[in-house]
Amino acid sequence: MALVLGSLSAQNAQKPAAIQTAVFAGGCFWGVEAVFEHLKGAKTVVSGYAGGTVVNPDYEAVSRGRTGHAEAVKVTFDPSVVSYETLLKVFFTVAHDPTELNRQGPDVGTQYRSAIFFTSAEQQKAVTNAIAQMTAAKTYRGPIVTQVAALEKFYDAEAYHQNYLYSHMTQPYIVYNDLPKIENLKK
Repeated sequence: MALVLGSLSAQNAQKPAAIQTAVFAGGCFWGVEAVFEHLKGAKTVVSGYAGGTVVNPDYEAVSRGRTGHAEAVKVTFDPSVVSYETLLKVFFTVAHDPTELNRQGPDVGTQYRSAIFFTSAEQQKAVTNAIAQMTAAKTYRGPIVTQVAALEKFYDAEAYHQNYLYSHMTQPYIVYNDLPKIENLKK
């Protein structure tokens, strides 16, 4: 009985980790969203727009590069299940190529840039450290060009962009650009 009470006391003494938010931009948001949706501990993943100056942007304006926004995903996660560092690792090694400046695959323009929009000083430090470690280790042939900036505002994309990959599994863009990311994550 003492062991059970001791365990309960220890559980009550531990404060549960608060749900956190991370925002990543790595090209077209369809594939990036799908990658993060596969992670245990990711509660919600929403496609949207971040990093620009236009209030309430829409897909047409963002995709034409007229807003300063990047296509991005907002990941709400439980840090007791998946760490922010793990999210960073997935972002840098699976979700996109952090050495491509203002493009990802066939998508070209600042709206497809590599960017991390941090939501806390701890996230900013973790991103800076991760980039420094990858640079020192020469993880990539070219320099990491990922923009690192504080999140000002995240705008949800239109409803038809949410979970887009799963509704369009046979679309050539998805087959050639996004499904391989899911396979790489599984590996």
